[in-house]
Amino acid sequence: MRILFVCTGNTCRSPMAEGIFRKLAREREINIEVSSAGVAAMEGVPISRHAEGVLKDLGIYDPITSTPLHAELIEWADLILTLTQGHKRQAIAAFPEKADKIFTLKEYVEEDEAILAEQAELSHLIAELELSRALGQKLDESKELRIRELLRRMPQYDISDPFGGSREDYEAAAREIRAALEKLIVKLERERFR
Repeated sequence: MRILFVCTGNTCRSPMAEGIFRKLAREREINIEVSSAGVAAMEGVPISRHAEGVLKDLGIYDPITSTPLHAELIEWADLILTLTQGHKRQAIAAFPEKADKIFTLKEYVEEDEAILAEQAELSHLIAELELSRALGQKLDESKELRIRELLRRMPQYDISDPFGGSREDYEAAAREIRAALEKLIVKLERERFR
């Protein structure tokens, strides 16, 4: 399996997710390839010094530099996990035909069945909306209303952005990311043994 983590500039959250997840997968002997990218990233920018410091404190020394989100990465990935709902919307808008494999990290590890059912419906409706836009068609008004209703009811799945913040802000973001990644590992292990 190949997992791609996506944030804005690919210098803070998604590189931390990439490094932490790679370490967790290695520790549990799960064979998964992992990478990261940014919806507004420039190629080859080093990760922020605080993100690098947080990763080093966790014993992670992977050389990670920024990569813009592009079609080859979208094709490469089996699963694309964004750090915010905004990143998810941008990825789906750019690659509507791949919407079925794009989720926020926290959304993907959600366990509440009622929320999961509404998430599936919302993902389907958003994919329809983006495909309609791409084809120059108008989406049915009732579907647009349903999208707005579902969006209002969804839990907050964004992972806070530490960019420009203190080392403590980066540590808090890393804790939030790691908690979601721990759930992801459990979910992937469960699916592996089905």
